[in-house]
Amino acid sequence: MRAAVYQQFRGPIDIAEVPDPAPGPGEVVVEVLAAGLCRSDLHAWHGTDPDIACPHVGGHEFSGRVVALGRGVARLRIGDRVVAPFVCGCGACEPCRAGERQVCRRQEQPGFTRWGAFAQRTTIPWADGNAVVVPHAVDDVGAALVGCRVSTSYRGVVERGRLTTGEVLCVVGCGGVGLAAVALGRALGAEVVAVDRSAAALDLARRLGADHVVTAPETAQSPEHAREQVAQRVRDLTGGAHLSVDALGHQDTAAAGILALRPLGRHVQIGLFPAADAPLPVSRVIRDELEVLGVHGLSASRLPQVLDLIATGRLDLSAMVTRRIGLDDVPTALPAMAAFAEPGVAVVTHVSG
Repeated sequence: MRAAVYQQFRGPIDIAEVPDPAPGPGEVVVEVLAAGLCRSDLHAWHGTDPDIACPHVGGHEFSGRVVALGRGVARLRIGDRVVAPFVCGCGACEPCRAGERQVCRRQEQPGFTRWGAFAQRTTIPWADGNAVVVPHAVDDVGAALVGCRVSTSYRGVVERGRLTTGEVLCVVGCGGVGLAAVALGRALGAEVVAVDRSAAALDLARRLGADHVVTAPETAQSPEHAREQVAQRVRDLTGGAHLSVDALGHQDTAAAGILALRPLGRHVQIGLFPAADAPLPVSRVIRDELEVLGVHGLSASRLPQVLDLIATGRLDLSAMVTRRIGLDDVPTALPAMAAFAEPGVAVVTHVSG
């Protein structure tokens, strides 16, 4: 099969012929139908993920059609159109038994711990528990986005953030995860504030349902002043957010979200920080009794709830997808994500050539 392979971190990405994958026990092989380019794939290529060994094939957000079954697979059939979460749980450890596969102690992650979906075929481990059949009303692209961005935002906004109708949601960072959070906030009947530096990204946020947009200042001034300026603007517009989401991942964007909260508010951290440790305004967390919550994806058992929102039209993500590309475009499109030049989401939809 053809795949986008890199031999070393930050090295060239080549379209190469590699052996077809074979399913191990409990696994399925899927023909990739669509695969999103996510900033986590860029971080992986940069070498920031210790689970990755080169040579490597990235791509963790995908939909596919089952073409081979491993020994012991009972629930799936050849031809099923499926999606899997980017965190695949073993089903046997304590978190998995509690229904929280996204924090599995033995988790596998296609595109990280194993080769992923920037290829014509890939595998899903522990497939009976992780591969979810896609409803006919959800197309391949929409299903792929549920594998990471949309389901992760759902976990953050709905499950961890507990957003309710009439509350104020502040989303900092309007990439794919942030735009999905905006759309979910709209679907839940919240008042939504979107924050970003890019006018194009904020325009997409408006199309997905943001009531207000706030342009974050450039960092020519002090970061402390910039994040307080953003937070003050959110408070002026809404009286303060009940829920803030940092969808980018930086100490300044996280701090801006926390500072934008009203007392007893909740902050959800979805974006990965570039470093393992970073300072946050903990004194504000204590003073206003705020909650700070982490998110690491959504358990496969609850992906059907997200797919149903799309299938019934309550969640419209069409404005998110701004580019449909081919597998041959991945070697240039993935490194180009570092420039933040293109708003919205790029999805590989032409995998065969």
